[in-house]
Amino acid sequence: MASSNSRIISLGMLLFIFVGFFLVVSAANFNQEFDITWGDGRGNILNNGELLTLSLDKFSGSGFQSKNEYLFGKIDMQLKLVPGNSAGTVTAYYLRSQGEAWDEIDFEFLGNLSGQPYTMHTNVYQHGKGDKEQQFHLWFDPTKDFHTYSVLWNPKRIIFSVDETPIREFKNLESIGVPFLKSNPLRIHSSLWNADQWATRGGLIKTDWTQAPFTASYRNFKADACVWSSGKPSCTKTSPPKGNWFLQELDLAAQQKLKLVQKNNMIYNYCTDTKRFPQGLPRECTVSNTY
Repeated sequence: MASSNSRIISLGMLLFIFVGFFLVVSAANFNQEFDITWGDGRGNILNNGELLTLSLDKFSGSGFQSKNEYLFGKIDMQLKLVPGNSAGTVTAYYLRSQGEAWDEIDFEFLGNLSGQPYTMHTNVYQHGKGDKEQQFHLWFDPTKDFHTYSVLWNPKRIIFSVDETPIREFKNLESIGVPFLKSNPLRIHSSLWNADQWATRGGLIKTDWTQAPFTASYRNFKADACVWSSGKPSCTKTSPPKGNWFLQELDLAAQQKLKLVQKNNMIYNYCTDTKRFPQGLPRECTVSNTY
């Protein structure tokens, strides 16, 4: 009987250790995944690596970047944005490659006067060229709680999502001559900085420094992604990535959600701005349901 009990206890301990190990390795730790890159102490990793904060005052903002670079992946981050009168501030959260001809996938959150909605700005850069902006007003207050902002990037498409609701899709249209992000590894970056020259109503509303310091918070980072190392990605034909994100596309229900968000919350779309492109809209804008 004692031997049987011992075996049960041992199995229980092993199960406890296994579950504990799984929980540790599956939970992102900012100390392990990111470096504070600037801000002279205004960026901080707290709660044993579970929380990261960036702050902005009259003298400086702050920023961080991931230790890893990625070539394709599903990247999730929870953010809680600067509350109150945040006019003039910008919280940028994006993936970017190195070099002059860089690739980039952008979320930017433009601050506001108290009680007014944040503007969420998205963009895609290919070989250093952007001009693919779409802007939205969020359907919730992004300063009251954390919300998940995601980028799904695979060889066929880039999908921007908020709380698992798709808001934008940028497809691979190399077949009609539109460059796509597929060869440069991207590193995750974020920064909180003063942009009152342009950010709020075109720069008409300036930053109220009596409200400083301004603070944005981050938690629950997750990357199901191909890590770039020694000049190549960790995913190969013989060692494909786990999960379905590498081949994922929008099903009918997701397409309907995207259309609804774009109908109700989009406030700017470069693909409809004929004044900006008098010689004709960008090529990808002429293909139905690609942007």
